[in-house]
Amino acid sequence: MIQILKEQAVDADVRTAMREARQNSGLEWDRFAREAGFSRSHLRAVENGNRAVTCDVARAYDRVLGTCGAFTEMVDGPRAAPPWNRRGTLEILSDQARGGGVDRRSFVLTSGTALAALLGHWHTAVTGQSEQPAGTATMLRGRPPFGAPALLDHIGDRLEHLRHLDDELGSGQIARLARNELALVTQLINGGGLPERAEARALSLAAEAARQTAWSLFDSDRHGLAERYFETALRASATGGDVTAGAYAMSFLAVQHYTVGDPRDAVNLLTFAEESVAGQTTPRMRAMLAARKARALSKTGDRAAVTRALHHARDLLEHGPHDDDPPVLYWVTLAEIEMIAGSSALELHDPAAALRFFTAASDADYPGDQQFPRSHAIYLARAAEAHLALRDLDAAVTCARHAARCLSAVDSARSGSALSGLRRKLAPYSASPTVRDFLQGG
Repeated sequence: MIQILKEQAVDADVRTAMREARQNSGLEWDRFAREAGFSRSHLRAVENGNRAVTCDVARAYDRVLGTCGAFTEMVDGPRAAPPWNRRGTLEILSDQARGGGVDRRSFVLTSGTALAALLGHWHTAVTGQSEQPAGTATMLRGRPPFGAPALLDHIGDRLEHLRHLDDELGSGQIARLARNELALVTQLINGGGLPERAEARALSLAAEAARQTAWSLFDSDRHGLAERYFETALRASATGGDVTAGAYAMSFLAVQHYTVGDPRDAVNLLTFAEESVAGQTTPRMRAMLAARKARALSKTGDRAAVTRALHHARDLLEHGPHDDDPPVLYWVTLAEIEMIAGSSALELHDPAAALRFFTAASDADYPGDQQFPRSHAIYLARAAEAHLALRDLDAAVTCARHAARCLSAVDSARSGSALSGLRRKLAPYSASPTVRDFLQGG
């Protein structure tokens, strides 16, 4: 009887979670049912408890809502993680494309020894790819699919467009669009017949599509799902032998860790990424890793290490652009590094230094309003905090208003949270007419 009651409780939790996820998706019932492949009446009956929650229904919800196997896990239980090789990577990519997920856990960031093990798996896998003799896997492949090179080019172009769209509009629907690209490139790989170099490129594109999905989910405060896609990006990059794509994904995973996890894990991630790309990438890539490491270190309170990392980032960036700079690094500029320096100084309780760095970023022509309104809103909120710490209420409100304007057309839970936090910090100063006017009307 106790076991039956437990099963009924779990079943009710699944139904509630499925209903809430569907409602939060914004999809109309008819469209959702059509994409799920079930009738609207059947799915209503499932959610209301009049029909069983089957694995097929759970998988359909995962596929349409992009919940990466969460509902399938609740129905079927967790599955063992596949090996870190081509077969295991394709299993994960295929399962996610169908709406499932492998290596499912509760939504808690991997940390400590578990994170070290993850990075160890990645290193072993990517090293194995670099040491594999050419032609090893050719025998396993059939005829190349018609138009595959052009299709890979199109996928790459669309991913580039999504990167800029994410900068300008925030996460919004970007996760769904990036998942579509991930599903397409997975289908292409699974179709077989790609030459080794083409498959390696396809895996690199899969890594970038997974990273974009993860970043958008992180920006929407969906941290458990974000981490799963970050891990998918690491697997795809390792199987494709793309060290740079793996290190790039690690740098974004590090941002998640120093934002909602343990900043020491973020430092370890970035140190590992730096060591992995040593001698294999451009100064701009290394500058990005050093700057993000400085930000992670600021969360640990290590002022001296922050200063060293920022100096290193600036020195590397002085080498200038290279023809082989990864195209994903378009946003890595001196202005961006100064913005990171300002955020780090504020974290270290030095608001005056923070404002100097934010001013230096503006002097370096930071194109925040036009190209990066989401990030600019976060930096403006931090500049407002620095002014507030120095009791300059007028300047704080000026920055706050500017941040609000940046967010007027941006869908980003993270940026919105930064502005909400600023409003709470301004609230004790509502006796000031300037502050009161902002709090009442924005």
